This record gives sequence, structure tokens and C-alpha cells, in this order.
Amino acid sequence: MITLNPESPTPLVSQIVDGFRRLIAEQALRPGTKLPSIRALAARHSVSVFTVVEAYDRLVAQGWVVSRSNAGFFVKARTGAAALPGEAPSADLRFDARWYLRQIFENRNLALKPGCGWLPNDWLFEEGVRRSLRQLSSDGAELGGYGLPHGHMALRVLIAESLAERQIAVGAESVLLTQGSSQALDLVARCLVRPGDTVLVDDPGYPNLMFMLRFLGARLVGVPRAPAGYDLAVLEALLIEHRPKVFFTQPRLQSPTNSVTPVAQLYRVLQLAEKHDLAVVENDIYADLDPEPRPSLASLDQLRRVVYVGSYSKTISPNIRVGYLVARPDLLGDLTQLKMVSGLTSSDITERLAFGALSEGRWRKHLKALRDRLAQAHGSVAQRLTELGFELFSEPKAGLYLWARHPDLTDGAELSQQAVGAGILLGPGHLFLTEPRPTGWLRFNVAFSDDERLYRFLAEQIRLHAQGAVA
Repeated sequence: MITLNPESPTPLVSQIVDGFRRLIAEQALRPGTKLPSIRALAARHSVSVFTVVEAYDRLVAQGWVVSRSNAGFFVKARTGAAALPGEAPSADLRFDARWYLRQIFENRNLALKPGCGWLPNDWLFEEGVRRSLRQLSSDGAELGGYGLPHGHMALRVLIAESLAERQIAVGAESVLLTQGSSQALDLVARCLVRPGDTVLVDDPGYPNLMFMLRFLGARLVGVPRAPAGYDLAVLEALLIEHRPKVFFTQPRLQSPTNSVTPVAQLYRVLQLAEKHDLAVVENDIYADLDPEPRPSLASLDQLRRVVYVGSYSKTISPNIRVGYLVARPDLLGDLTQLKMVSGLTSSDITERLAFGALSEGRWRKHLKALRDRLAQAHGSVAQRLTELGFELFSEPKAGLYLWARHPDLTDGAELSQQAVGAGILLGPGHLFLTEPRPTGWLRFNVAFSDDERLYRFLAEQIRLHAQGAVA
């Protein structure tokens, strides 16, 4: 059917894609024809099943074949403009980032949420928040009026001190408190990005950020994530080709891949930013979950080109919505003014709550226990997924996520639809891609992936797929 040459400089994935495209274009494979199963093609050509998965994913994304649940891959009818080689189809992915947000925040009745982005209640610092709340009540905190434009001063001082421990030298005057990291990113985006601007983002990356940037009229270009950070050659080529203004990125424990960028790559990113006059927005909201004292872009750059974003939603409580950003003085002034114009001040009460929780003696003990608990969860979830045949993108044994795929489960959107019917919210990979396309990658939150029902569901889907492939 197709021939592969392992000695060719052309990657095997590209050879498979080109081979099937040629057969379909020449009508040697007619619409409706079933392609060989992933395992059968891999065995026939002595290649990895993941090589075939990637090739089939590309063929689906380009509109040459269609994936049918529990049945396999079939040549797609291509007419008119849809038949142009390489043109991506308008795939029906069934639910998008908007649906995902509604499903998470509005439908609380789903029994399992391994695809969500927060910690279970009993993993958070609820005890510290309650003590802080009692202290606020006894102190007679004022409930009227507004907070300060920059936010509660005592909390800003504490944040500046904690950043100094991460080698980011700032004073409290350089810290702007926000309603979580989402508002911080929104303020930076509206300050730095104009309609039509080209902006770099991690690919895969943060769906809310991508939606926000598109809403502002930005043109998004994805920088591929690798298990060890970035594909620097691609990053440099994108800078030369597109001349973007800003790079929004998450070097540490990145969502959804959980990859960690080594310090040598961080230096190179800053060199490229200097060379190409690029602003960098570093989203470091998982820093407190990292047991390793790693450098950040901000610590290496000292805020010359980098805006640094942090949050306590992942460690204290997402409900109090306290985040922050730090930036050079001229930019911070613009960001503060924009904060006041769009929403006046942030909540002084919640900022005092956060300060009380952070400044009491049990905070560091809580963080250590949380990191240990996450490391243990990473080990057990990784083992369960690999036992089922999943490939793991990276395993830092820290942070919230594992990014994984199974060679037999090639359509994460379809799988996630079936999971909702079983009361399970998965994190399908297409939601995190710069250009959504069918993919088998899934994001698993290790703190919510300890339920046997999840693995029974996955095992059953793998079994059903195997039956369909045999049939």
C-alpha cells in the first residue's frame, strides 16, 4: 500500500502521511475505504505505534481521513475547496473551550473531574484561611470603602520578600495585586497587544489565554512544547518569520504538558527576546508546587523584558481570587491605571485573608505536605496510565498534571464526550492547541485521578477500540 524508507531524511511520520495522501489523491483509495489499523500498520512496517498515531492524526487534521469511534480510520470524501492538499478541515470537535469552562464551573454534578485545573478542597490551605478569617473578624476589619490601587500593602511586601527568595529583586512598589492570575494576564494582554498584532503562545498551552488574546484581535502563533522545554530552533524561526510583539509562556510545570524548561533554554529565550525586541510574559503560577529552586525568566532578566505573573489560587484557595504581577516601573504604572479603569481596586478583604494565611507559621509546612502529596500522586497515576498503555509526555513528579495519550484512543474529543456520559470530565488535548485539531492527547490532574472508576472507563474504551479494530 505504502512504502517507508528508514534511511530517508524525511521523518517516518511524514512518509506515512505523504504516502496515504498520494493514494487518496490518485483515487487508489476511494472515499469510505478503511485504513489499516494503527497496530497493523505499525507491525507491517516495523515502526512505533505512536509514529502511526501521529501520522493518522495529521491525516485527520488535514481532512484526508476521518476517525470513527470504535471503528477505525476511513478515507474522507473531499470535494471542491475541501480537496485542496494540506488544507485543514472544519472539524466538528463537538465542544470547545467555552463548553469546557461551562462544564467545569456550572455543572458541579459530574462525579469525577480528572480534567480540571485545581486541587481538591482537602488539599488546599483551608485551615489557614479559616484562621485568617477569624483574625480578620476579631480585628474589626472595615467592610466599606475600596482597597488601594496596587492592593493591600502588607501582602505586597510579603510577595516581594518571597520573590527575593527566588532571586527576583523587587520592592513592594513593583507588585500589583489582581483578582487571580487570569486578571493579571488580561491586564498585560490589553496593555501590550493591539488588534492585528502577532503574539507567541505555548503550543499546547492555556485555553483561556488564547481565547482572551483572540478576543483582543491578536494573531496567535504557537511555539511547540517539548518534554524538556521549547523547540528553540522553531522559536527562532518563528521570531524571524512573524516578528511578534509578545511571548506569553509558562516555563515551569507548564499546563497542560507539565514540562519544565532548563536554565540553558531560559537564557536562550532571553537572548532571542533581546535580539528580536520581544516582550515576555512569564506565567509562573505553579512555582509554589515546585520542590526544586529553579531559576525563572524573571530572575535571569530582572524584569527588563519580562512581566512576571503569580497566584495563590492553586495553593491557598481558588475562591479568594488573589494573584499578582510584577513589572518594570513604567509598565506597572500603565497596568495599574488599566486595572482601575476596568474594575477599580481588587478586594482588600480577600487580600487580607491571603496575607493572614501566608504570614502564619503553618504555611511552609502546608506547602511541603502539598508537594509531597502531589509527588506521590504523580507516581501512582503515572503507573496506572502506563499499565493501560499510555505514553507520558514528561514526568517531573511535581505540579498538577500528566499529559498522556494512548495509541488506540486517537480522538480525545470523542472520548471526552463519552466520558461526560459516564460522569467524568476529561481534559481533551484539542482544547489546549493553538489550532484545534483532533488529537489523542489528554490532560490528567493527578490530584483528581485516583478513582478506580476512571481507569475502568479508560480500560473499557481501549477494549472497545480493540474489538472495533479487529472487526
